[in-house]
Amino acid sequence: MSSRLRLVALLAVIVVAVAGATVYILRARGQQAAAKAAPGPARTDLASVVAQPHLVFRNTALGQGYGKVAVVPLAAPDGPRALTPTSCERVYASTRQALCLAANRGLKTTYTARILGPEWSPTADLPLPGLPSRARLSRDGSLAATTTFVYGDSYSTPGQFSTRTLITRSTGQQVAELEQFRFAVDGRTVGAADRNFWGVTFAATGDGDTFYATGASGGKTWLVKGSVSKRTLTALREDVECPSLSPDGTRIAFKKHGDLPAGRWRLAVYDLATGEETVLSESRSVDDQAEWLDDNTVLYGLSRTGESGAATSDVWAVPADGTGTPRVFVRDAWSPAVVRS
Repeated sequence: MSSRLRLVALLAVIVVAVAGATVYILRARGQQAAAKAAPGPARTDLASVVAQPHLVFRNTALGQGYGKVAVVPLAAPDGPRALTPTSCERVYASTRQALCLAANRGLKTTYTARILGPEWSPTADLPLPGLPSRARLSRDGSLAATTTFVYGDSYSTPGQFSTRTLITRSTGQQVAELEQFRFAVDGRTVGAADRNFWGVTFAATGDGDTFYATGASGGKTWLVKGSVSKRTLTALREDVECPSLSPDGTRIAFKKHGDLPAGRWRLAVYDLATGEETVLSESRSVDDQAEWLDDNTVLYGLSRTGESGAATSDVWAVPADGTGTPRVFVRDAWSPAVVRS
């Protein structure tokens, strides 16, 4: 091919690429404009909602309140929601405060973790070394756990990504980094470089020492029991990710991979006393750290495509005993946290 023909071909490729990029940008701008213009759900007064048992979550309804922390009464989860002034990628809450993992979008997106006080404004900044993934508070709100991706390896394959999980006091003081703990499986210390830990759930006793989490190494995952004071992580059983302790402290809701294709999980419940596993009736893949509505019901988020074609999500509920049918608990919501007095 002559130099002239090669130049013509190159120019043609550039024209097509520029045209495609232009269409993409215009389409993205159009979707953003539509999202902002979309009517949001009905709203109610914030103070009256938080004065009663309520659900805190990330609002994913298209409109001006997209991404804001929202609250609904547990007695009327499908009713009007109250929006706070704070935006979060992931949120968790206790009776005293909330933990917010937020994105600061600009030329370069950065992320922050903050403790939010009663007025939903920051009271302390926490270390957040990577992309936000999981957030939890102890029942009394004194301890916070955050999990981030430190670099972008594959999340769908256990052990093939790097996490950083920190436990900090609500005042901002770092207490522990799980990657520095001794990790034992069947009595043997696992010191492999591919060790990863994520998805903390604190013990119901609120002793400030005991917690559960996911441990991974060599392509396997385990439910681990941790001790802050001893700096230890002990594997309890295999194929457990993103554990969530029930309010009565007797069971763990989690997602399991089993023999499913990569990047897919089923929800299940594990009885800590008997070792019995119950697979829940939700047959779709759930990539979330579940939350307990009460001792009988598990909540979790599922993504979907909204009416406008934009991505959103809903919080679903399913019985914890493996029976029943999953149902939408809160539409246009993500990252649920149940708060009772």
